[in-house]
Amino acid sequence: MSSRPGARPSSGTIFVGLVALVVAVLVALWVVVNGQAIIQSFWPPTPATRQGQAIHDLYTIVFIIAAAIFFVVEGLILWTVIRYRRRPGDDELPPQTHGHNLAEIVWTIVPTLIVIFLFFISWQTLNTVEASTPSPDLKVRVHAGQFQWTFDYLAADAGATDDPVFSISTPQAPDGGLYLPAGKTAHLFLTSNDVIHAFYVPQFLFKRDVVPGHINEFDLSVDAGWANQVIHGQCAELCGIGHDIMLFDVSIKSPAEFQTWYDQKVAEAKASPPPPPSGEPGGSGAPPPGGGTVLKVVAKNVAFDVKELTAPANAPFTIHFDNQDQGTPHDVDILDASGKKVEDNKDFQGVAAKDYQDKPLPAGTYKFECSIHPTIMFGTLTVQ
Repeated sequence: MSSRPGARPSSGTIFVGLVALVVAVLVALWVVVNGQAIIQSFWPPTPATRQGQAIHDLYTIVFIIAAAIFFVVEGLILWTVIRYRRRPGDDELPPQTHGHNLAEIVWTIVPTLIVIFLFFISWQTLNTVEASTPSPDLKVRVHAGQFQWTFDYLAADAGATDDPVFSISTPQAPDGGLYLPAGKTAHLFLTSNDVIHAFYVPQFLFKRDVVPGHINEFDLSVDAGWANQVIHGQCAELCGIGHDIMLFDVSIKSPAEFQTWYDQKVAEAKASPPPPPSGEPGGSGAPPPGGGTVLKVVAKNVAFDVKELTAPANAPFTIHFDNQDQGTPHDVDILDASGKKVEDNKDFQGVAAKDYQDKPLPAGTYKFECSIHPTIMFGTLTVQ
């Protein structure tokens, strides 16, 4: 390439320049199109609760301060590199400054003031998140067990260990999960009987450990604008081999819709007596009144003890189900070859046992599973 003054640039230089221009234009277009998503990626999800909004506000303040410090520091670095770069003829070191009282005072006082300010606003946010009302609109005991969530709805004057008015053992909507009224305050108790779990819902901007032998509790006030929405939660603490299935849904209802749902669940609980404990009639394992084949299934450590069952065709049979997982609900449902449920047996918490009296089935191959843990608790039922 010629270096003579006024010489025309070579074709290679022109090509490189055009490629650089095209790349710059494409990058600029991508930033314009995805700018909002890029900016949003620096922030947590939109908060669904009053407590979550306080956390979101704290995050925003800390982020702005951190961004300002970043740009000031990086700007000073770039300015220093450019301003004091070595130029032709600079063969000696520039004059050296040893000690500068004003600079030392500034870089000591300014960070101290920033830390004091962050401590103050963090303390305020913590008090907001930890605040608890003496008369919440709803009390729910959230029980975590390997690998299942159970939601016990308590009476207004109940404590953390009192018997529930009713329980929801199916973790996901539309038939289960945690139901909360929008615009109201719910008080949650977190309990576990096995290992440490963690209650985490991204839109709550809040994670709290569920520790065996200790009850963690807190208030949640869901904003009214979130009514009729379903958001998702999970266990955020590695708790064993089935950790990945510890998911649950949070269904947020308007106060009127929630009250209708609540009254319906209370009526269902009164109409359905609890399953008999192991060793009592109906849980003894003896043949049911009318006879028939008895198939024995045991649930322990979130697994069935058998993978193969055989039952007579066109004849009633009984599944004696012994749930040995304390505090964890299971059931034994039967599905045909198409995946349609032909026996929908009611789940119950262990430790307990129950006899499921199932209707006659035509000859064929069926699947039996726990409807709450279908990915890890299943087997084959041969009817012949």
